Amino acid sequence: MALDPYRRLLKLPGVPALLLVGLLARIPSTAMGMTLTLHVAVALDLGYGKAGLITMANTIGMAIGSPLSGRFVDKHGLRPVLIVATVAQAAFWACAWALPYPVLIGAAALAGLLALPVFSVTRQCLAALVPVPQRRSAFALDSMLVELSYMAGPALAVAGLTAFGSGVTMIVIGVGTTAAGLGLIVLNPPTRSADELAEQAVKVPRRQWITPGFAALLGTTAAATFVLMATELSLVATMNQAGQTEWVGLAVAVWCVYSLVGGFVYGGLSRGFSPLTLIASMGLLTIPVGLVSGGWQWLVLALVPAGLLCAPSLSATVDLLSRWVPTGARGEAMGLHATALLIGGAAAAPIVGAVIDGSGPAWGFVVAGVVGVAMVLAAVPFWSRRPPEKPTPPLAEEEAASGLSATTSSSGR
Repeated sequence: MALDPYRRLLKLPGVPALLLVGLLARIPSTAMGMTLTLHVAVALDLGYGKAGLITMANTIGMAIGSPLSGRFVDKHGLRPVLIVATVAQAAFWACAWALPYPVLIGAAALAGLLALPVFSVTRQCLAALVPVPQRRSAFALDSMLVELSYMAGPALAVAGLTAFGSGVTMIVIGVGTTAAGLGLIVLNPPTRSADELAEQAVKVPRRQWITPGFAALLGTTAAATFVLMATELSLVATMNQAGQTEWVGLAVAVWCVYSLVGGFVYGGLSRGFSPLTLIASMGLLTIPVGLVSGGWQWLVLALVPAGLLCAPSLSATVDLLSRWVPTGARGEAMGLHATALLIGGAAAAPIVGAVIDGSGPAWGFVVAGVVGVAMVLAAVPFWSRRPPEKPTPPLAEEEAASGLSATTSSSGR
């Protein structure tokens, strides 16, 4: 594997700035869930059940709002959507700490509906800035940066709540989110490349791209986050049961490092793989983790094979979506992709939580892998009924010499 794909990628105009702003903008976003949970459960002393209702309301709002904001970006451009979302987030986080619980539930749902679409917008703009042959490297790098934001955001939220309390932490998140929105507004990255601007005026009926194959792609995306969330819950439950709770943070951090390494390697390969293959493999490799006994070090070591596939699996779904969907509908499609990610993670918590409570943490890993593989297998019959894939332009001589190739075979590779 060579570093050349990343060097070429970071030389593209606008790409380094977009990736940097996207990383910084995602950190407050990843801290929101933890902050709301601990604010309700600890600061308001209402318990984790009511805290779960708050995060559920916020998640439902985001699941509905993400494709809607993407559709507005497709129709009206990026800046109007960013302005509305930035104002909404600033207003919510400025007063959320003082709201009574019943009002907070409704406000959290509305804040989710009008969330800053930093995840989907970053990916949509990457697809516009990066030529098709280099997109796999771009989305792999983006997945690594997402991993870094998830490592930093919740940890900073806990540190802030512990040191300064929920009120100060929520105001800081509001300031960070507002700064992120303003940064994206000023940067105003393109949502379409120069070659794609001609497609902007062409209205594309949804039936042309929302096909059974597209739905299958969203299903495999949800399967990936189901496996990841279920694995995390099972890991935490296993370590708590063994009396090793103090090492949970380190174990999760090491697991994230596996994903970073896997994403880095995947983005530098000369060819990619179908998300079906990657996600099913991740699920299969998760199943035997529950058989590991001994200290937490052995458990984390057993997560290496599946962990290496985390970032590649997610980046492969985005890469394929960017090539299946017409330019004029890319924002809405990226929003639906974000919704699929949310649904997969949200579904894992109650299902695997019930299994852990009833049968033990080891079975949580089994269910994580089995459900993930089952969802992929359910998608296979519909995979061929997909939107027509846009042809990949010929590679430049320099790229061809380096062995870089696009992933455009009929199997989705």
